[in-house]
Amino acid sequence: MDTADGIGAGPSKRLKAMKDSRVGSMGVQSLVIILILQMAAIIKLDVYAPFAFPLAAFWGRLSQIFAIGNYEYIFKNESSSLHKKNWKGISKEIRPSLIIIFLVIIFFLYNNNINTPNIYLLITCLATGLLTSLLIPHLINRSLGGHNGDSYGAGLIITETTNLLMLSIILVPN
Repeated sequence: MDTADGIGAGPSKRLKAMKDSRVGSMGVQSLVIILILQMAAIIKLDVYAPFAFPLAAFWGRLSQIFAIGNYEYIFKNESSSLHKKNWKGISKEIRPSLIIIFLVIIFFLYNNNINTPNIYLLITCLATGLLTSLLIPHLINRSLGGHNGDSYGAGLIITETTNLLMLSIILVPN
């Protein structure tokens, strides 16, 4: 919500709005919109929801890792990012997530016929996830001029929500 308040405040008041502990109208609006979109996606996913949740969570986590590894911390003068201080590199940070995503893929392939349409379906799900997990942190970086802890969280939530929506469009229950 702080990230939405910062983006909504405009360039001259952005950092001040993000540091303010009170939630502004843009933050509340973004919360309501995110919740509505997530509920709609979950309802539409139906039987595919157990497949979609870990997949969306994986791409959300990847978006944070990408943002931490590639973009500057927004509050340079105050302190360095805790995330950056403990950064071990993308290859080490992503290993637990890769294990989960491979288990989800194996589960999907085991529970569905391994045929050409299902392989294309899986590739489409993975491609849209990768695209959103790279694009959303980039867009937030362009809007804010960097990242902070709140924007890492915002990127995760926006990426997860976008992926749930994309999966609800791609995965149509029979």
